[in-house]
Amino acid sequence: MSPTSRPRTSARIGGIAESATLAVDAKAKAKKAAGEDVVGFGAGEPDFATPDLIVEAAVRAAREPRFHRYTPAGGLPELKDAIAAKTKRDSGYDVSASQVLVTNGGKQAVYEAFATLLDPGDEVLLPAPYWTTYPEAIRLAGGIPVEVHTDESSGYRVQVAQLEAARTERTKVLLWCSPSNPTGAVATPAEVEAVGRWAVEHGIWVVADEIYEHLVYGDAEHVSMPVAVPDLADTCVVVNGVAKTYAMTGWRVGWLIGPLDIVKAATNLQSHATSNVANVSQAAALEALTGDLSAVAEMRSAFDRRRQLMVRLLNEVPGVTCPEPEGAFYCYPSVKGVLGKKLRGRTPQTSAELAELLLDEAGVAVVPGEAFGTPGYFRLSYALSDADLEKGVLRMKELFAEAT
Repeated sequence: MSPTSRPRTSARIGGIAESATLAVDAKAKAKKAAGEDVVGFGAGEPDFATPDLIVEAAVRAAREPRFHRYTPAGGLPELKDAIAAKTKRDSGYDVSASQVLVTNGGKQAVYEAFATLLDPGDEVLLPAPYWTTYPEAIRLAGGIPVEVHTDESSGYRVQVAQLEAARTERTKVLLWCSPSNPTGAVATPAEVEAVGRWAVEHGIWVVADEIYEHLVYGDAEHVSMPVAVPDLADTCVVVNGVAKTYAMTGWRVGWLIGPLDIVKAATNLQSHATSNVANVSQAAALEALTGDLSAVAEMRSAFDRRRQLMVRLLNEVPGVTCPEPEGAFYCYPSVKGVLGKKLRGRTPQTSAELAELLLDEAGVAVVPGEAFGTPGYFRLSYALSDADLEKGVLRMKELFAEAT
């Protein structure tokens, strides 16, 4: 093959799918910029401003000359101390600062966890529906995502029997996310313990994404798996960040917690990939983690109200069935009852086609289930105003009522 006939991008990078959630958000924003009235349910970020005390801490940090220079690749020592203290405070997981790596957002923590743990051909059990980034990060690390499907009949909660049925001699890691993106499902304490004990029994690592730990509602309870099963601690990596809890998606501060050898290897990787996280953002995160959780409580209360409103409205939409989420800020309704029906001159056969029609005809942006490994569903974020939420779902109701 001549150089001119070779692909211009590597197969490894060329095979990465665009983030569906960011793509939907970008399309919705482009339509808004063009003057169209669009309600966007796509982006997974709080619609609140970052609390003032956190912003003020960043302003002070920007004026400090020590933050104008490189700092340790693994994170500011005082922030690593704060993350360890916060982890003990919020989940009861007792770790040292040396077990913490501060990353450029939760996504980098996820990527570095898989890059550190996986060799080519290693399999990762991936309960579906799953966040769009997980399979891409696994494949980039040379791993093979093995989807374990759940649906609304089980509340989207994976069971040990399903995991055992998918386990092979090449299984190395289980990805665990509770509360879940995209479904809002929250595993019960008994389920968390059962899965953790199963992982220990079979020598399987767990990468636990706890980014939505504070966003649980009603009687639901977030339980950290290495707390429920202490024997798992030596084969568990926890990823987290300030994005969702403190309305800091744009600040890009996450972290990875794990055994010392894993954290050291991931820190070495980060030292070559990005060096340290932006110091001003780290100072803001330090303020967030050492302050109280009053702002978080206010957001959670608003999300809870919107959650109940969205579930009620979605279940009034013809052809749509929506179980009640217990965490995060997403609803994940089935739209299978609309597929295959004629609507505005089209007959959408997939949730991706239906989502495109919904945006074109009603100005409502959602992320189709194909992005999360389960066609036939939509993900809608309720991290937007009550007025926009109601307007968007009512538009969907009016449009889908035309389906024949």
